[in-house]
Amino acid sequence: MANKVVLITVLVFDVIAFALAVTAEQRRSTASVVTDEEKDYSYCVYDSDISTGLGVGAFLFLMVSQAVIMVATRCFCCGRPLRPNGSRACAVVLFLLCWLTFVIAEACLLAGSVRNAYHTKYRTIFMDQPPTCETLRKGVFGAGAAFVFFTTIISEFYYISYAKSRGDSGGEYPSFGKESAIGMGTY
Repeated sequence: MANKVVLITVLVFDVIAFALAVTAEQRRSTASVVTDEEKDYSYCVYDSDISTGLGVGAFLFLMVSQAVIMVATRCFCCGRPLRPNGSRACAVVLFLLCWLTFVIAEACLLAGSVRNAYHTKYRTIFMDQPPTCETLRKGVFGAGAAFVFFTTIISEFYYISYAKSRGDSGGEYPSFGKESAIGMGTY
């Protein structure tokens, strides 16, 4: 049976990462064009930059969650071999999907945080051309939050499939193989 402490720990970290990513999407920086008092030039004024910190926080919580799963499963490749059954095949597929969704989520969160922190320093001297106040496109943190959600579900199922294939079912199945080679001693 899968270790419930690992499942709960990963779930808590992932829920925190999801909440931070959703909040970062809602609190993205916005900009407005302001003209100086003498009306010589225009410049961009950005509001609060809190979503950058929220995106980095989501990035870190998701990374810790993935690290916990990989340590608990020995990154799928270390440790004793898994039992050859449907759970092992399912664990392999879920392992690959887990990493794919994790990389996409991390890329969205990191790119969103970096782009949200970027503020243009551009000023226009001519009043007929207002400056372009670049901000983060809507939906980047939202996409990160969606992939955090997918990573949560897939990593939980991956850990359960891995534990089932490993034979951690409370003694229900005999332990599978002490070594990874095929035994030829009886032939």
